[in-house]
Amino acid sequence: MRAPLEQNSFLVLLVVVTLAFLMLLQPFYAPIFWAAAVALIFYPMHLRLLARWPGKPTLVAIASLLICTVVVVIPVLAVSASFITEGVAVYQKIQEGQLNPGDYLEKFRTGFPTAYHGLERLGVDFSNLGDQIMAGLKSAGQYLGKRALDVGQNTFRFFIDLGLMLYLTFFLLRDGPKLVNMLIRALPLGDDRERLLFNKFAEVTRATIKGNLVVAAVQGALGGLIFWILGIPAALLWGVVMALLSLIPAVGAGLIWLPVGLYLYAVGDTVEATVLILFGVLVIGLVDNLLRPILVGRDTKLPDYLVLFSTLGGLALFGITGFALGPLLAGLFVAFWQIFIEEFNMESASPEPAAPEAGQQRQGRPRKAD
Repeated sequence: MRAPLEQNSFLVLLVVVTLAFLMLLQPFYAPIFWAAAVALIFYPMHLRLLARWPGKPTLVAIASLLICTVVVVIPVLAVSASFITEGVAVYQKIQEGQLNPGDYLEKFRTGFPTAYHGLERLGVDFSNLGDQIMAGLKSAGQYLGKRALDVGQNTFRFFIDLGLMLYLTFFLLRDGPKLVNMLIRALPLGDDRERLLFNKFAEVTRATIKGNLVVAAVQGALGGLIFWILGIPAALLWGVVMALLSLIPAVGAGLIWLPVGLYLYAVGDTVEATVLILFGVLVIGLVDNLLRPILVGRDTKLPDYLVLFSTLGGLALFGITGFALGPLLAGLFVAFWQIFIEEFNMESASPEPAAPEAGQQRQGRPRKAD
């Protein structure tokens, strides 16, 4: 048995070296997280391929990685490039004066005079609202233009991160079980607890990312499709915006299609407005109400309100990655408290002493003297 001083010194150095290593990896947190997430999502498919070609883990990992690249990476890159292109085009129209928010506010005033004056009485200043919207659109356009410029200037860094993500995904697919078993042996939490936490991590990550992305893709595609059918400009741009907003539960794409529908009513396009609002409520909204509880809430075994608040909190703290990190932290929070309740709260688990029967109570009482 080693001396306590040696053991404590080793543990201190172990913590210091681990923290230093984590700081060393800080620039690559995003590629590492997304590599783990992609590996978890595609691991069931990887197991099926491995069952068909046993004894060839490297070849199967390469095949799984190629499928992941074709199914996820290439479409996301293509949609992102189209989104930035259309966003820059809208910004150029604003700069050239082809789009003026003041005209749309005037049409809203003439189309919905009661709502217009009601909002004025509530303190909405429509005289400066047009300028504020114009400034906001210009800022958004400048941001998209800057991001497009940054992507062009930092193409090397972008592809380095993408390559690191795919590289790590390959090893996580091939050696995932070995890495998990090594972590279970290293962590001092108890094997059963560690397996429970790793299972919860995999379960919540897979359900959150897969479920939210499926819901977002479906809602964005449906929203962009109905915008294109109705002849609304920049349908692809609005479709991507609706897909991004769909990551927010209970609100989502309605922040786009509902105001557009009201505007169509204001300008007299009653048929198009009715079609858009009915499609938004009955189709786009139904996708959120049906798919999200099935793909996210049921698989994560988290209540809907906890999914909502954790998603909003994750987006506020971590940006776009927070739609996955928020519910993941909520799932780990629930798992830790379940372990605590089951193993450490012994007082609530201990049986209460049985109350004596009425007859025994009467027998045990001292009798009064006659």
